Amino acid sequence: MKIEIKLTDNTNCFIIKNMYPLYLHDISGIHGILPNEYGIFEEEPIRTLAEQYDIQQVWFENPNVLYPYLIVVDNIPAGFCLVGSGKYVAKGVDYFVYETFLLSPFRGKSIAYQAMIEIFEKHHGKWSLFTHLAENNIRAKTFWYKTIGGYTENQYTTEEKIIDEMFKLVFRFDN
Repeated sequence: MKIEIKLTDNTNCFIIKNMYPLYLHDISGIHGILPNEYGIFEEEPIRTLAEQYDIQQVWFENPNVLYPYLIVVDNIPAGFCLVGSGKYVAKGVDYFVYETFLLSPFRGKSIAYQAMIEIFEKHHGKWSLFTHLAENNIRAKTFWYKTIGGYTENQYTTEEKIIDEMFKLVFRFDN
């Protein structure tokens, strides 16, 4: 199995944009979010998936501070990881993992683990990310403990914190 991490731009950003509604559907069960009145998983009154495309455009117009990575397995788009830096991260943080998603057929095969290790290796500094603390999010929490723990040899910190009115588990580490 060949796993590749590809930084996307305006020429191929549509692939991540195609997967983004699937990601939002996936996390809606964890966050308890319902679709809006138009059947779109967005808080704003977004009426179509085409409109939702535009919301993500910022990721593809800010190279060197926003890193929209496509995860490809055997030449098939399998998921994505959105990493921010610069003005898009909190003070004291160099890189923040905003979103990580892997399509269902690719889960449970260490693909996301390998992809994240490669992404971490591309950017050295102070990292942060968070995941939902809910009991029904055990898979994501387990993934991040395993991935960050393995990558850092357990040299990381966690903190339970309320962010955007939701309980989150915040991970921090340096590489």
